[in-house]
Amino acid sequence: MEAFIGFAAVVMTTIVALFSALALQALLLRATIALMQPAAAGRRPCPVPHAMERGAQMAARAYQEAR
Repeated sequence: MEAFIGFAAVVMTTIVALFSALALQALLLRATIALMQPAAAGRRPCPVPHAMERGAQMAARAYQEAR
């Protein structure tokens, strides 16, 4: 009987630890998303794509003139 109570205690402790870990993981995931939102919401377009587009146009124009 004592072994059964010990086994039940281990099972219950494991279940409580599982749900605690799941709750902590969900909490950390929500905090991560909340912290990332302001950084992703107010992003301005990077000037690099415009420079790359301009360079591609110049290269295409130079290639066309060479043909």
